[in-house]
Amino acid sequence: MSYIRLNKHYIHLPYLYLGVVDALIVAGVAWSIQYFGFHGDILEPYGIASNQWLPVITLSLVLSCCTLSMGVYTALIREGFSSMVLRTMVSFFLLGSLSLYLINLLFDGSFINQSLIFWSVLLSTLLVCVSRWIFVKIVDVDQLKRRVVIYGAGSKANKLLADLAPDVNVLGVKIVGCIPSADEPVKVDAGLIIQEPSDWLQFAKQFQISEIVISPDERRRTSGDAFPLSQFLDCKLAGIPSSDSLSFCERELGKIDISLLQPGWMLFSDGFKYSKRRMLAKRLFDLALASVFLLVLWPFMLLTALAVKLESPGAVLYHQIRVGLNGRTFRIYKFRSMRQDAEKNGAVWAQKNDSRVTRVGAFIRNTRLDELPQLYNVFAGHMSFIGPRPERPEFVTELAQQIPFYEMRHKVKPGLMGWAQLKYPYGASVEDAKNKLQYDLYYTKNHSFFMDMLIMIQTVEIVLLGKGVH
Repeated sequence: MSYIRLNKHYIHLPYLYLGVVDALIVAGVAWSIQYFGFHGDILEPYGIASNQWLPVITLSLVLSCCTLSMGVYTALIREGFSSMVLRTMVSFFLLGSLSLYLINLLFDGSFINQSLIFWSVLLSTLLVCVSRWIFVKIVDVDQLKRRVVIYGAGSKANKLLADLAPDVNVLGVKIVGCIPSADEPVKVDAGLIIQEPSDWLQFAKQFQISEIVISPDERRRTSGDAFPLSQFLDCKLAGIPSSDSLSFCERELGKIDISLLQPGWMLFSDGFKYSKRRMLAKRLFDLALASVFLLVLWPFMLLTALAVKLESPGAVLYHQIRVGLNGRTFRIYKFRSMRQDAEKNGAVWAQKNDSRVTRVGAFIRNTRLDELPQLYNVFAGHMSFIGPRPERPEFVTELAQQIPFYEMRHKVKPGLMGWAQLKYPYGASVEDAKNKLQYDLYYTKNHSFFMDMLIMIQTVEIVLLGKGVH
């Protein structure tokens, strides 16, 4: 298994292992500094009291969250070692130091010694980079991946391969090949074709297959024995499971492929559940977090309002009607980032380098400052911090006619940030809306407090790097 399911959300184990190792390194560095202590230029042991473990644990947790927020682990695989080092320095020196400083302010500067923060951040950055370099040099990542064979070589199998292709380097699976199903027309690359074995169990053991993905274009055949059900059961009993392509895509890519989705699957799956206790907890969390954000960010909101007013004539705030929970509409607020007459001809999709955006508007969009008035919508209960981004009624009507299951995204409360914003760049077309819907449905099915926290942490990278801004 190269993944684990935590609170209904799938986590790939290689990243989890790296995260645990990093957390232990940071904790070990902080513990060593506290145990010995720096006195001038001499390293002298003085021991560590039981009540001094809390700063060590806090340092480890904060720096681990900052690492996750900057996408360090995926950068190590996708972008190379140098990008990983740069992101690590940003996450530790900028985000980590700032976060620890703010935590210290809550305790009048007495919770974590400033020297401990300085040396822990400095030495931890060096050691975690060294450990990851050793990991890359010693460990063959492909050997850690589960070996998967696809039963099917038609259109469905080809689409599954196309979905996997952009993330092939960071997934926990390796596609061994595709086995055509009976007389199914072959659509996949000929180099991936494997002849159907007479003994599936022996084949799976010989090629060290970890999972069989069932993805033929048509399962029902003229012959009742065409589908090797008995042999797949033998493999399952031997510890080699089978899965359908929809569930496989959900687990590995964090989205639900709407081209494969059937209404019955939504009804009988283990997701799409309502919990009154969770809804109450989420509402209380939203109110608490919105209050903290308002207390911390009100000076930035005031400066943003002044900048918008001084640059161009018109109202400081801009409002639109959006579609919320169960299709109910509400009014959303933003700081105005476009000219006052930007929509004199009606609602249109925002485009990249949109000429209607002002200079101040471009800046507050890049930094997400334009979204801060939506804290009011959180207080009012129209929105949550985490959820699918609310869309305008004009676009919802159009998209619902062209995209199946589009209105299912309204079964949860919309949010300031969402899973689709993390996984898919900004879209301004029907095709983009369709792709983003697949991630919104994944969140609708699997949303939990753990997933909400994960989205919040990872959104930091989106804000700092200005991703997905039009």
